[in-house]
Amino acid sequence: MNLNKYNQIYQEISSDISGGKYKKDDVLPSEHRLVETFDVSRETVRKALNLLQENGFIQKMKGKGSVVIYNPSMDFTVSHLTSFKEIQQLKTKQYSTAVVELKRYPAEQFPKVMVALDLAPEDKVWQLIRQRKYEGKTHIVDMDYFTVDMMPGLSIQVAEDSIYEYIEKKLGLTIAYSHKEITFDAMTEHEIELFDHNDLSYVATVRSVVHLNDARPFQYNISKHLASEFKFVDFSRRFHGD
Repeated sequence: MNLNKYNQIYQEISSDISGGKYKKDDVLPSEHRLVETFDVSRETVRKALNLLQENGFIQKMKGKGSVVIYNPSMDFTVSHLTSFKEIQQLKTKQYSTAVVELKRYPAEQFPKVMVALDLAPEDKVWQLIRQRKYEGKTHIVDMDYFTVDMMPGLSIQVAEDSIYEYIEKKLGLTIAYSHKEITFDAMTEHEIELFDHNDLSYVATVRSVVHLNDARPFQYNISKHLASEFKFVDFSRRFHGD
């Protein structure tokens, strides 16, 4: 392990929890066992456990240890940076993905994207539109914009599988964080066509700008959900002063 050892321990244990190795109400191995497993100091283990608690994975209980409180049955989370494929692996309601469009455009055609991704007007961006379908009906429409310079080999096959997996495993880049906002908007005519089965006039829209670990913005995402089915799920913890 290199610098940020406690963060690496956090990443590994949080992945084990979200992946189902540890289930709700399970107790994590003791601090002593974690010290031996990761070959680190007790202070490093405690920092990792504190981070797990702050982010809603565990609750440290006196006389019992670190109890898992994470509930994987939640709907689509907007508080964690997770690919659609990763979310699918945790849910019983399975969606299929249909790529509607994958084309290159000058960034100047999308002013908000150009600003968000810090691009020049002549820079090229991918516009990717995907329908997320359940039982043949569209429930979510994702509109994504990526910088072509970073991903010249983006393909429909990658878009149907997992772009984040492609970025991290094929390109060797690290996706770090995003800024998100949620609004409820009237459907445009194009969106009514994309949601091909529904006569609702509003959608819940999650807009996000995603950054690599060197702080470069590389993705502008607009995720449209049927307002009648959208549920915001988050974890909140009250922090008390000394």
